Amino acid sequence: MIKYLGSKRTLIPDLVRVISHFPELTSATDLFSGTCRVGQAFKRAGLAVHSNDLNAYAYALAMCYVAADREAVERDARLLIEEFNRMPGEPGYFTKAFCEDSRFFQPKNGARVDAIREAIESKGLEPSLKYVLLVSLMEAADRVDSTCGVQMAYVKKWAQRAFNDLELRMPEVVPASKAGPCRATNLDALEAAKQISTDIVYLDPPYNQHSYLSNYHIWETLILWDKPEYYGVACKRMDCRTRKSDFNSRQGHMPAFDEVLRHAARAPLVIVSFSDEGYQSRSHLEAVLREHGDVHVISKDFKRYVGAQIGIHNPDGKLVGEVSHVRNEEYIYLLATAGAEKSEITRQRLAIFAESQQQASGQLFAVGADTVRPRQHTTAEVSILAALREHGDLSARDLERITALTSYRIASFLRRLAESGDVAVRAGTRSYYCVNRESAGDSMGEASSPPPTALPTQCRAQRSDIELMEIVKG
Repeated sequence: MIKYLGSKRTLIPDLVRVISHFPELTSATDLFSGTCRVGQAFKRAGLAVHSNDLNAYAYALAMCYVAADREAVERDARLLIEEFNRMPGEPGYFTKAFCEDSRFFQPKNGARVDAIREAIESKGLEPSLKYVLLVSLMEAADRVDSTCGVQMAYVKKWAQRAFNDLELRMPEVVPASKAGPCRATNLDALEAAKQISTDIVYLDPPYNQHSYLSNYHIWETLILWDKPEYYGVACKRMDCRTRKSDFNSRQGHMPAFDEVLRHAARAPLVIVSFSDEGYQSRSHLEAVLREHGDVHVISKDFKRYVGAQIGIHNPDGKLVGEVSHVRNEEYIYLLATAGAEKSEITRQRLAIFAESQQQASGQLFAVGADTVRPRQHTTAEVSILAALREHGDLSARDLERITALTSYRIASFLRRLAESGDVAVRAGTRSYYCVNRESAGDSMGEASSPPPTALPTQCRAQRSDIELMEIVKG
């Protein structure tokens, strides 16, 4: 697989575990397939999968890892990969754009990409085999690039892997699914949503301003092989300026998501992945999903992308600032819809699954169609609540010192505790937090601290949008 922001590699075990609890559901649609890890995993799990993405490189990955069956393509693909690996380089468009006018690849590897890509185009291969070979070439180029994982820029000094020779390998194409044929489409998500006829719909939309086309423009050009004009230091395709998605816009994201969800909710089970760094807050997204049925949520903690790990640098490569946080939370929302075929059994199974997970780990909290069920606090949240009970009003900095949690985790947990009504905030030049005794008193269990002293009259359980914004700042 290629290096990719937002890859769901670490979520795959959880997603496969979830669908295993719904044996009646035998087909799935992934509307924003990206690297196709989810579709590939669902196919391996025995589902009939439909993967969709508007970007050509993502469509190529879906054709390889979902639509193609290993039994049908492996023999011919291996023979052609051997042929291409013996092929000498011949500099062309790719070499000029990405090795000479920019420095994403060593010229020796760019020339071989040019030669192999032209050979694939000239052979008139049937689609499944062609896309398996294109993915093999794309992944080979990814292994010898000189980037930090995205193609907005290349690194100042050559990455060590860039000196290696380009070598194609056989992609891990999945055998045919026992549930039936799988397919891939290259459509706008809303158009694909209108075609949904599967039991499960998986939604992992872009959730902030970063465009996947701009981040992976080289792969888009490699797959389309349209040799476009380009601009800027990164030699980006001209259509990076014009192909914009509503999902990358703060104003457009929510209306676009609501419209896609309206069609997706025809399936009995909808699974949504969303980050806490996205345009929609957890509470808002839960409310939107709740309009369509029963909702349960799994929270996962992750490292942020590589740029957040290495810090903020100026054009000369000097470290000039620190990132605000290096970890974020990813939420998996499970929506059992109302009114679809198989909906009743799906809602029953989801309730059983959520209850068992809540008892097992305390990491799963549930939201019903009409009411919010109390959730078990995490160990870190218990520490924060205990500190507030013992010391009264505290700032985020005070809590960081007392609990030894990082500033990012303090802000994240305070936001969650405020959204669930366990903590109230008193905003001023600095925000102070206190326990909402009525909400937090019953759910801390054995780990809770002794009853608190009287709370300041300024602390209120009601939480306005402004107050919640102050929590994020705190």
